[in-house]
Amino acid sequence: MYNWEGIAEFVTVAETESFTLAAKKLGISTAHVSRQVSALETRLATKLLQRTTRKVSITEAGSIYYQRCRQLLDDLQDAEHAMSDLHSKPTGKLKITAPVTYGEQTIAPLINDFIARYPELEIELHLSNQKMDLIAEGYDLGIRQGQLQDSSMMAKRLASRTLYVCAAPNYLAEYGQPTKPAELNQHNCLQGSMDHWRFQEKGKARNIHISGNLRCNSGRALADAALKGLGIVQLPGEYVLNYIHNGQLVALLDEYSAPDEGVWAIYPHNHNLLPKVRMLIDYLGEELSGLHGLAY
Repeated sequence: MYNWEGIAEFVTVAETESFTLAAKKLGISTAHVSRQVSALETRLATKLLQRTTRKVSITEAGSIYYQRCRQLLDDLQDAEHAMSDLHSKPTGKLKITAPVTYGEQTIAPLINDFIARYPELEIELHLSNQKMDLIAEGYDLGIRQGQLQDSSMMAKRLASRTLYVCAAPNYLAEYGQPTKPAELNQHNCLQGSMDHWRFQEKGKARNIHISGNLRCNSGRALADAALKGLGIVQLPGEYVLNYIHNGQLVALLDEYSAPDEGVWAIYPHNHNLLPKVRMLIDYLGEELSGLHGLAY
């Protein structure tokens, strides 16, 4: 275990340039401060402070040591504040972004419950399918789905989401039901932003090129097209799971389903994560894990 004795005394003397003022600030005797600093210098075999009858100044070695010690004391104070904050109610502002549909159906209700629990919080929730620059636009937290690409952000996996391939019963009655991914080239596939769908065959990921007469970057619009019998669609559960459960859509190719994708909380790379942000992340993780696999 590292010996912390004398560090607080040395830092305070370095900042006040006085043993007497340091003693007053720390609430201890001047003699005790002097003994602690002297013992620290002996332990380090280095002169940290230059003492004269008129003033105290820091040496070159002392300046280097001071910078490190000041950071250590700041980090220790942050750690103590974090523990204290765990037992207090979060207050202040939080700015959050999330995808539109998932945000409306899943994230926003949970945020509302969180505000009801902690009414002194002020939350701004911005729903957008655009990848927002969290730092440039002042966001404390972002919710994202699928594969992450921004390595400059910290991320915590909150839950998973499943991709479903499905179609309306009347479409399948007219055009037949594919039994393997390769047969999708015989069908009208309603496209999102990509020209391929993700599957897994014999334990290996496989992308299947698809084509159709409708391309749209809205999952809700594609789900509506599928409901109207226009073709087959691959979408996350928040768009189609209710319709599969009530029989309006039929799930296809389940044995070839791609591995579940992640639902992520991302935030700027900063070791001083605000306790209220950590509390919200933990809350969302607990709630979303309970929702996994349930209808939206």
